[in-house]
Amino acid sequence: MRNQAGFVFGFKPLKIVHEMTKIRIAIQKSGRLNEDSLQILKDCGISIDNGKDQLKASSRNFPMEVFYLRNGDIPQYLRDGVVDIAIIGENVLIEKGEDISIAEKLGFSKCKVSLAVPKSVKYKSIQDFEGKRIATSYPNTVINYLKKKGVKAELHIINGSVEIAPNIGLADAICDIVSSGSTLFKNNLKEVEVMLTSEAVLAVSPKISEERTALLKRLQFRIQSVLRAVKIKICAFERPKSEIIGNFEPPPWNA
Repeated sequence: MRNQAGFVFGFKPLKIVHEMTKIRIAIQKSGRLNEDSLQILKDCGISIDNGKDQLKASSRNFPMEVFYLRNGDIPQYLRDGVVDIAIIGENVLIEKGEDISIAEKLGFSKCKVSLAVPKSVKYKSIQDFEGKRIATSYPNTVINYLKKKGVKAELHIINGSVEIAPNIGLADAICDIVSSGSTLFKNNLKEVEVMLTSEAVLAVSPKISEERTALLKRLQFRIQSVLRAVKIKICAFERPKSEIIGNFEPPPWNA
């Protein structure tokens, strides 16, 4: 129905809703890396609405969705574009995602990926692994390392605790993550070769969109500010008190 001016009555105008673009970040589902990842987001001023056992959560004050995933699955989620970025151990990318780019090294959750043998073994050199059985969750890392050294060994791929393998006769040695070395010690093992060192990194999907790349830059600005502040505090605490001027406070987040 129209009036004299030609306007239509009786129909409600369509409401166009523009959904805000959010950057999708994957972090480890549980463990130390999960805690450290949530902490750096908190330090960046990002509040996460996270209920118990949730696998997906949103931020209240930053356009971000958080996906809680198994560490080993994250590289494929990045590759497929299901998530845009991830906080992940560099060692996992070396094993499963060398094609995925790193935007930022984060400086926490540091560890080593090492070869270990029983304490009773008299170890001389990497050549001692020739023809030996190695239990590991990192087959690609081990193969590449031994290949460079000209050593051939038999791998037993285990998803889980590999430390027990030598004790039950399954393997002569293991390759695993080493942080403090206490787990090796408890299982009568000793570290003999450090294959690589690792830390948490911010990895980026090759399929990230332009809009989400802009959000990534905003997030990186905050992360870099936090990392700089940490370095300044460390330097300050290492100096005499008389040389320390004022206290360091996190910057207000307007970015």
